Amino acid sequence: MSLILVTNDDGVNAPGIKVLYNAMLELGRPVIIAPAQDNSAASHSLTMDRPLRVKSIKRDIYAIDGTPTDCVTLGIGKVLEDFPALVVSGINSGGNLGDDVSYSGTVSAAIEGTMLGVPSMAISLAGEQPFYYETAAEIASKLAAKILNKGLPRDVLLNVNVPNLEQKDIAGVKYTRQGRRKYDDAIKETFDPWGRKHYWIGGGTPSWDNDGGNTDSVAVSLRYISVTPIHLDLTNYEALDYLEKNW
Repeated sequence: MSLILVTNDDGVNAPGIKVLYNAMLELGRPVIIAPAQDNSAASHSLTMDRPLRVKSIKRDIYAIDGTPTDCVTLGIGKVLEDFPALVVSGINSGGNLGDDVSYSGTVSAAIEGTMLGVPSMAISLAGEQPFYYETAAEIASKLAAKILNKGLPRDVLLNVNVPNLEQKDIAGVKYTRQGRRKYDDAIKETFDPWGRKHYWIGGGTPSWDNDGGNTDSVAVSLRYISVTPIHLDLTNYEALDYLEKNW
């Protein structure tokens, strides 16, 4: 029976992880090891300034007072009795498209799994409430089965974004590249009761650098599930060749 580490960045009690856990029951033995609290936008951060506590909630469900990356690191290194066959992170309540990948705790959990040698996948629902978690769970189950059967290329994880629609309204699946995203008016100025200025980062209006290519954002906007392979090696080999020849 395949051992599957299930995690997220929305917290151990988030509805998405419960649906994902149930979907993985069809494929093996899933074990939830997730943050005790919401860690959205935690990126690939490790907690190094304090000790971490692992709380057993019930059989095969653990909460850690740390980040998604902490959960995967401790899960594989200490909590699980065997090496997992798969790490699945999600189901995130909201998309992780384009540049959001750099900030995403959901994706970073899958990155950590890949770094530790475990085939890994992050799955997110792109849209607003109410969330159709079952739609994402169905594709998660299918992709997880493929990974368990065929594996993934070395140092590659899958970033999956599912349109927040009922299954009948999904157009299909596209294999895509990562797009680019920026936010207008993402920094808000606020004042406390004493008139002192503060800044709040978050929100804003997203816009896409849409070159008409086969990007994750374009696929989702057309009601397709986007499956993007992400490589751990961030080297730009074309730029490397240019620097070696011209600098």
